[in-house]
Amino acid sequence: MGDRVAVVTGAASGMGLAIARLLAARGERVALLDVHGEAADRAAKDLCGAGGIAIGVRADVTDRGAVDAALAEIRAQLGPIAIMVTSAGLDSFEPFTNITLESWERILAVNLTGTFHCLQAAVPDMLAARWGRMVTLSSSSAQSGAPRMAHYVASKAGVIGLTKALALELAPHGITVNNVPPGIIDTPMLRRAESSGDIGKIEKIARMIPVGRAGTAEEIAATCGFLCSDEAGFITGQVVGVNGGMVL
Repeated sequence: MGDRVAVVTGAASGMGLAIARLLAARGERVALLDVHGEAADRAAKDLCGAGGIAIGVRADVTDRGAVDAALAEIRAQLGPIAIMVTSAGLDSFEPFTNITLESWERILAVNLTGTFHCLQAAVPDMLAARWGRMVTLSSSSAQSGAPRMAHYVASKAGVIGLTKALALELAPHGITVNNVPPGIIDTPMLRRAESSGDIGKIEKIARMIPVGRAGTAEEIAATCGFLCSDEAGFITGQVVGVNGGMVL
């Protein structure tokens, strides 16, 4: 464990940043990939200041050329990619009858096609090494559904399907592919939804969760970290819910 190259998308904040921190603390060489390049650079410098090896790389996951260029830069600076965690995501709240084609396509482009781009761009290194770890992040709403989020729910359900298909295809090559669908996790994205009135007060929602609170980004990171480890080599194609006991 340790000293492998890990790429985390959406790593400038929230769950992606927590995952990057955990992997860096474990000794992996971490690339923080985010559309907000300056924030990714700052986060990477913080990780280096804490004794890790990290770089920030700007890329929009919907742009395949940008993803390919970013991964080429990562390979040049850190080495072949062994771990890919796809945390980049975009939410939206709109009644189904109001969803435009542009909104539908944008959500799917970030959440589903962006995941496809990053996994496909990284897999040649893993195939060559006959070892790899892929962890995709979806959402508990992909399992339960959610009102005013049909496009988001569909995109995240697609991520689960993609994960299961790749797990079967890549298992003979020493590559595991698993999914984590977070429940109610206290992140900047969730707080933005709260402040805009798209969801209720997080503290009120948390009372409906069996454990009685919202989750933390660090708890998502801990699960992803295990799935990226050598010890998780017999776990693939799984959807590992981190949701405080919510029945979905």
